[in-house]
Amino acid sequence: MSRVLLGLIGLVFTLNAAEIYATFNVEAEQSASLAFDASGVVKSVKSDISAKVKQGQILALLANADKRATLESAKTVLKYAKKDYERQVKVKNLIDASKFDTYAFKYENAKNQLDYAQSMYDKTFLKAPFDGVLFFKNIEVGDTVSGMMLKTVFKIQSANKRKLIVDFDQKYFKEVKIGDKFNYKVDGDDKSYSGVISKIYPIANSNNRKIQAEVKVKNVVVGLFGDGTIITKN
Repeated sequence: MSRVLLGLIGLVFTLNAAEIYATFNVEAEQSASLAFDASGVVKSVKSDISAKVKQGQILALLANADKRATLESAKTVLKYAKKDYERQVKVKNLIDASKFDTYAFKYENAKNQLDYAQSMYDKTFLKAPFDGVLFFKNIEVGDTVSGMMLKTVFKIQSANKRKLIVDFDQKYFKEVKIGDKFNYKVDGDDKSYSGVISKIYPIANSNNRKIQAEVKVKNVVVGLFGDGTIITKN
């Protein structure tokens, strides 16, 4: 194939490219509202607004001396239940089956009670679900929280990873594809940026007749908005 023909083919594809106007809002790629799934009095608050935290990092904790004592007691019960069970295993063929089952039950039940005590103790710690930055705080030492009435005490979002929620007219639903380029400007910023459509929502908004798509970006303030054009190729 000649270079002239290849050039003509390239020109045809360029001419077939369409520019579709779209608007967008900036959201964090990940976000979550955090609350204690337990009741008690706040003993310590270890983070504040704008703090960058790591997944699993403790943000706050409840007074938990009683839960700790219950946990230690469960460990002790399991320790001796296990010893009793192991002794019975050695003479299993010499004792009544129902008697052996009694020791087996106590051992299994002790393990379950330890798991439960551990779970209740762990609930007194509020931890970050992923790496991110805190942007909301409503908790202080001495506050009373209730597991029956969940109250958001922290909100967290991904530190740098963002997504543009792009809105375009539904009449272009056949033209816009994942991988299409999106050229855009953020309101208040004269600089032009470029990204790629990474996701298209499979539903149109019946109120405004728009379809949404996502473009992954970084280091843009959540809540900003702007507009741009989606470059499609038919």
